[in-house]
Amino acid sequence: MRSLYQMAFDFFEPEPRVLISAPVQKTDLPKISESNKSAAIDLYAQAAPKSIANPVSISVSLGSVMTPVRFRHPRANRESRLCDALVGYEFKRGQRRTIGFQVGPDGLVVSAPKWVPLREVEAALQEKAIWVLRKLDEMREREQRQTSARIDWRDGVTLPFLGDTLTVLLDPSHAFTTVGGGRTADVLRIGLPVNATPEQIRDAVQAWLMRQAKQLFIERLNHFAPQLQVQWRKLSLSNAGTRWGSARIDGSIRLNWRLIHFKLNVIDYVVVHELSHLRVMDHSPRFWDTVRSVVPDYATLRGQLKDDTVPLWA
Repeated sequence: MRSLYQMAFDFFEPEPRVLISAPVQKTDLPKISESNKSAAIDLYAQAAPKSIANPVSISVSLGSVMTPVRFRHPRANRESRLCDALVGYEFKRGQRRTIGFQVGPDGLVVSAPKWVPLREVEAALQEKAIWVLRKLDEMREREQRQTSARIDWRDGVTLPFLGDTLTVLLDPSHAFTTVGGGRTADVLRIGLPVNATPEQIRDAVQAWLMRQAKQLFIERLNHFAPQLQVQWRKLSLSNAGTRWGSARIDGSIRLNWRLIHFKLNVIDYVVVHELSHLRVMDHSPRFWDTVRSVVPDYATLRGQLKDDTVPLWA
């Protein structure tokens, strides 16, 4: 019998879509003794993503009650205690066959069929409490990396470009205007005065990067489409926060221009991923076999796409 619920956590859906049926073993649950309360406090304080949690003060009363850490989705409409954490999550009902858990930048979203009672939703959530908290912690770490990678827009700022480091220099004598610049080796010269505002520098660099991205994406789409025996018809650049690409059955492809920060082989994986959808419009085993036929090491590249730090544009 197939399990009632499933989980998701990635920029692309898991490979392949798997229904979770194995029950949680008792050994999987943390055993917190009275003497280890302070350690538990530290554990769940660290597990609270700043961008998806509204942390409350942590304290141990004179009795045995511990105030839990809160993880709260901005659209939370239900709350559950998972281990020693309070998780406020967005709960949705819809036309579906399983209970689904998804952890994203905002927090936890739980989706359930209309006919499933709340007690079964809560039971499924408790069974996968460790998974949920681990994914919330992974999202916290990602947010912290992105925050630390926030770009200080000034003369001499550095940023990743195709996996290497690019230094931005302001050069008012440069022939390019504020919407672009010229690159020589690992230096990008922008035709802006030395007293340009951070917003002007950011916009000029972004415009240049977007032009480079579109040119490169077209080249890579044309390179891989014949290998997959598909034909793409339109390319659009996106600026999505957590989605690197998408494809439509009519041959339209959308790719996130910020992929230009990654190495070429990672970009190629995303390009092949989207082109493969023109043959298989889902994430079934047949889809991943299609990706593998062109990019055998796609799993490693997919991991780099998740783990590498991308500058926070703000």
